[in-house]
Amino acid sequence: MFRLPHLLKRLRFKRHRPVSAKDSKPSVRRVWLLSTLAVILILGIFFWFTSARLVTERVEITMPVGDPAFAESLGSLLSADFSKGNRVELLVNGNEFFPAMLKAIREANRTITLETYIWSSGKISDQFIEALSERARAGVAVLVLADGVGVKKLTREDRQRLLDAGVELLIYGREHWYEIKPNINHRTHRKLMVTDGRVGFTGGMCIDDRWDGDAQSTEVWRETQVRVEGPVVRQMQAVFATNWIQTTSQLLFGPDYFPTGGGGLGGALVHCYKSGPNEAPENARISYLAAIAAARESIRIANAYFVPDDLMVEMLVDARHRGVHVQIIVPAINDSRFGRAASRSRWGKLLAAGVEFHVYQRAMFHSKMMMIDDLFTTIGSTNFDNRSFGINDEVNINILDAGLARRSREIFEKDLTHSRAVTQAEFEGRPLHIKLSDWFCGLFRSQL
Repeated sequence: MFRLPHLLKRLRFKRHRPVSAKDSKPSVRRVWLLSTLAVILILGIFFWFTSARLVTERVEITMPVGDPAFAESLGSLLSADFSKGNRVELLVNGNEFFPAMLKAIREANRTITLETYIWSSGKISDQFIEALSERARAGVAVLVLADGVGVKKLTREDRQRLLDAGVELLIYGREHWYEIKPNINHRTHRKLMVTDGRVGFTGGMCIDDRWDGDAQSTEVWRETQVRVEGPVVRQMQAVFATNWIQTTSQLLFGPDYFPTGGGGLGGALVHCYKSGPNEAPENARISYLAAIAAARESIRIANAYFVPDDLMVEMLVDARHRGVHVQIIVPAINDSRFGRAASRSRWGKLLAAGVEFHVYQRAMFHSKMMMIDDLFTTIGSTNFDNRSFGINDEVNINILDAGLARRSREIFEKDLTHSRAVTQAEFEGRPLHIKLSDWFCGLFRSQL
């Protein structure tokens, strides 16, 4: 016989019965599963929004890099026209570029502008601090802009030495942990110095003892800088002025920063362009895409962080199908195992198409150069990855000059002698755990 009071009593007991650990397990698992899916979704959206994606279709260019129309088009696209009459010199490793940069500082009479990513206290830092401070005390306007992430190892004492001497040292981004920046993933990765508006330097070098020497060991970084004189230096100064005004609201103007003349120093056709999400989105990526599309004979890439997006892979494969000889030097040693694994995740299609990969072994490889058809050379702060192409502020100069290209090729071929070629069979025969690691790291390539 059905008894309602008895049924209600049983329901009340069940409702108030304590939940056992066994009963709670499905609930806990459900929470963790939903939380994990939410994090993956948020990261996926974030990665998508910060990926370079302005140009999504294959680029087809009918003229080679030596055609005047190539320079006219590229200069117009990047809002930086090529100029004649520039003198360009490549400086290999700290033994060459540190003395040249310090000499330029000591000879400055009016202005010094310096923008860098990493600045770490040490012997090289002391040399720069002493040279910059001496010029500031002599009445030269010394403006220094460093990235908030990159100066973590520059001591307060060293910062104060610069300030006490009259150097205007400013931090781009976030100097203290409590200072909130709208996009904490965005940095200035530019490496740029201009003295008196007439002599300019750029490349991948930072102010840090790791760049000192001649890349003679795995503790020293292999790097190439470029020293330029001529009209293009005004463009380099303008790149610095962009981030300076963003940081200070101060406008750099007049002949102390932008002197007239300066042409007729050499035969190189050169321009300098800025790239960054706030003022010139994906300029670096557009420049690289255009140069690769215009290649007819050879592409030589030497880059510390080679993590191409899908379109870049397609463009390099297309170049191989046109019969272009493609060689790439990547590091066996750098400061990011994660980045090296992500890079390897992109090699498969390229090796299958006949692209040559060479792994530099002598030292920490940090070079950032690309050469096209023994005529076009690009060098600056830009890595061959999405962080440089779509996230960070970068600066590069493009050079159209056969003599400079020959020098670039000499440097590249010397680096090949310290590198080991990677065959397709070797790549495909990687242990399973390495393949899985490469694949996993490659999922995060948009942030590298």
